[in-house]
Amino acid sequence: MQYFNPNTILYLNGKFEQAAETTTSLYGQSLHYGYAVFEGIRAYHTHNGTRIFKAREHFERLKRSAELIHMPFPWDVDDLIKQTYKLLALNNLKDAYIRPLIYAAPNMSLVANKDVSIMICAWEWDAYLGHKLLKVCVSSYERPSPKSTPMEAKISGNYANAILATTEAKSKGFDEALLLDMNGNIAEAPGANIFIEKNGRLYTPPLGNILPGITRATVIELCRILDIEVIEKHLSVTDLKHADSAFFCGTATEIAGIASVEDYNFPVKWTESVGATIQRTYKCLVLEKQNYEVII
Repeated sequence: MQYFNPNTILYLNGKFEQAAETTTSLYGQSLHYGYAVFEGIRAYHTHNGTRIFKAREHFERLKRSAELIHMPFPWDVDDLIKQTYKLLALNNLKDAYIRPLIYAAPNMSLVANKDVSIMICAWEWDAYLGHKLLKVCVSSYERPSPKSTPMEAKISGNYANAILATTEAKSKGFDEALLLDMNGNIAEAPGANIFIEKNGRLYTPPLGNILPGITRATVIELCRILDIEVIEKHLSVTDLKHADSAFFCGTATEIAGIASVEDYNFPVKWTESVGATIQRTYKCLVLEKQNYEVII
């Protein structure tokens, strides 16, 4: 996929520059050790114009991620939101995926780097996992222990784990992987949280060993509006393989239904599942069409 062209503009340390003309050092601490933090954000073309969904929540999480790995964050969140809207306008983007990245200067030591930069870019990107129902496998890789790295931070280096899990899944003919935590409980997908449905209720792993996804929190908010019970608890693969349906959620993924986990096919038709209702309602929310559905 081509993420930029000769006319693409990005935001770099307070300036708008041609993406094709920007450079970075091959000696950067972020490049060598993954010492960087990022966010994934979406903008949608609504009847109110181009709107960034939960912009403040995402930039506040970016700030928190930087703090958790002892990176400076000298930027004002309100200004970053303003500059991101300007970036979209300069690139004539109405529906877009937005990627802010804070990265470190050249430094081959393992001491936290205080010399950092911020870059924000954007491109058109459809739902990350597509629109078909997914075939999923349980990965042989585990999510890192929260004692090894702060799981609530979006740290670039952590995503080597995600690449390994997704690559393994695709090599086996699956669409995506599902990772367990160090205790053998369901954690999340490489880039998305998971919900499972059983008897009209939704279940999702608790915080602690997973990324506290902004889309995950949004799904829980929508369930309160729709009077759908959500239970946060540790879940096993056995729980998953006795569920009625399941779905992934995330900013890049949005809401993605799961057809099967290895040899287990979910018995409830996706269009009749709670997840499908959440999928439709989520789309109404991000497009600012506030006609929430009522479950009858």
